[in-house]
This record gives sequence, structure tokens and C-alpha cells, in this order.
Amino acid sequence: MSVDEIKKQVSEKMEKCINQLKKELASIRTGRANPLILDKVLVDYYGAPTGLRQLSQVSVVEGTTLVITPFDKTIIKEIEKALVKADLGITPNSDGVVVRLQFPPLTEDRRKEIAKGVKAQAEVAKVAIRNARRDATDAIKKLEKSENLPQDTIKDETNEVQKITDKYTKIVDEITTAKEKEVMEI
Repeated sequence: MSVDEIKKQVSEKMEKCINQLKKELASIRTGRANPLILDKVLVDYYGAPTGLRQLSQVSVVEGTTLVITPFDKTIIKEIEKALVKADLGITPNSDGVVVRLQFPPLTEDRRKEIAKGVKAQAEVAKVAIRNARRDATDAIKKLEKSENLPQDTIKDETNEVQKITDKYTKIVDEITTAKEKEVMEI
């Protein structure tokens, strides 16, 4: 494996960390209705656990309400059960045709608690990024021995890996700051 392949591989790993962080943060409930919060909700559809968003159309009304319109009206009770089981902190309301999830405004304490959770998710992402950096640095050092690369080259390549790490760490910070701002917004 060449140094360029190692750098490409570390960038890919770090990009995956960023994507995972975005996915995790999207599922965090804020004061606004966000259909992504339903990604983890599984409905028992004829004996098979199926994603809620595959079984229905989800729309946002007035920024604080999710309206779930199932494609098959016979599963509305199953959707309600799945939403209660998912423990979103919101009670589903059904009129037999659609299910509504009304997002109440968050209290100040709850906002701070959620912001702490956002920081914890960011720290998990940063640890994963640092682990990828460590693995890349170790791989470069192994190349030094196996291919007799000069010390200066190894130092330059290690610095390049650090620059890549700094870039992705900065992206994590930007994503986290934006999510914290969204959470603390009233």
C-alpha cells in the first residue's frame, strides 16, 4: 500500500465518521418537526419489521407537526404502536386516516440536556477521526521500514495526515455548533 492510498483511505474513513455524525444528529429531537426522527421507527408490517418512512408519506405542517399518511390505511394501528414503542417523547394522534405527531416546545433544561448529547456525539466522531489518524500514521511508519523511505518523507506524510485530520475535526465542530444553535433556538 502506498502513502497516497493510505491518505485516501484515511479520508474515506473520516468522511464516514462525518456522515455517521450527521445521521445521529438528524435523529435528535429539537423543537421543530423533522421527518428524519422517524428513520429508526420500525412498524410490524405483516410480520416483517419495516421502516415507517417506507410505508407512508411524511410531511411537516407549520414546522411543529409531522403528518404521517400510510399508503395502506389498514396499518394505521400498527404505526401508532410503533411510534409509542419508539419512545420519541411524543404521543401520536390518529383520526383513522393519518397520524399526527405534535412537537411541543422544549424547556430550557431539556434544551441544555440535548446540547450535551450533541457534544457527546461530536466527541465520539472526533475519537473515531483520531483513531483513523493513528491507523494511517502507523501504516506510514510501517512503510518507512519496509520501503526504506527517508525520515523527511515520513514526517511530511504524517503532517499531511494531520492536516486531513484537522480538516475533518473542523467539520465536526461546525456541524456540532450548528446543531447546538438549532437546539437552543426557541
